[in-house]
Amino acid sequence: MVNSIDSVFSAFSSIDEDLYEELEEILITSDIGVKTTMEILDNLRDEVKEKHIKEPSELRELLIQNLTNAMNIGENEYDFENKKSIILVIGVNGVGKTTTIGKLAGQYKSQGKKVVLAAADTFRAAASEQLVTWANRAGVDIVASNEGADPGSVIFDAIASGKSKDADLIICDTAGRLHNKKNLMEELKKLDRIISKEYGDAHRENFIVLDATTGQNALEQAKQFKEVAEITGVILTKMDGTAKGGIAIAIQSELGIPVKFIGVGESIEDLQKFDSEKFIQALFTKDE
Repeated sequence: MVNSIDSVFSAFSSIDEDLYEELEEILITSDIGVKTTMEILDNLRDEVKEKHIKEPSELRELLIQNLTNAMNIGENEYDFENKKSIILVIGVNGVGKTTTIGKLAGQYKSQGKKVVLAAADTFRAAASEQLVTWANRAGVDIVASNEGADPGSVIFDAIASGKSKDADLIICDTAGRLHNKKNLMEELKKLDRIISKEYGDAHRENFIVLDATTGQNALEQAKQFKEVAEITGVILTKMDGTAKGGIAIAIQSELGIPVKFIGVGESIEDLQKFDSEKFIQALFTKDE
């Protein structure tokens, strides 16, 4: 995206509608999306007129500032790190949900926190076994059951286990579900009720895991899940591959939901906290 933008600024000697159209195409095809792109370009046009800007190079700095503003949703807080917390992790199959939970568990265990995992994805074959493997690798406790068991009972037992062990974090895997499957979405509401009833005094987080390479489809998934659950954070996986990166901008701009973590590789350390301002700065910083 940045290479394309810089090539546009170097190709144009003045700011005209052709330049804006080039920028529009680059931003939309970078997964920023139509809505956010049009808002950014409208702002740019207004500022160029107000400040009497003539040079495309000056427009570049305005664009950086507008992208930063589009992602501004206030401070990206990580309160769950300092309170007794329970995290419900949701998302469709294939996005790396279970692996991400394993990485989170490993990171927080290494920080000295007591972590309990709940293998409440009893729908997908071998999902529990996969999470058990990650729990063993991370050295954390896990509550699991047989395939086909009631996910609610797994979370109920995990909460009881977490309380008895004085756990800092209970992280719950859930069945990968299509956002258009009504019965599975209703199950999310049921799990939410169980957590509220059994651990009402815990700090709550609902994280959705999205595959960054799916672009606007990931944004649509987040919109649909947001209708049935109060999503407090997004984890973007596969940001190291063919992901265009603009989806992070679209999510925070359009949905107002913070991206909490990004996955940039296979190892536990490759799940990183996300800082939107640093993200934009890094995009536009030239390698020496």
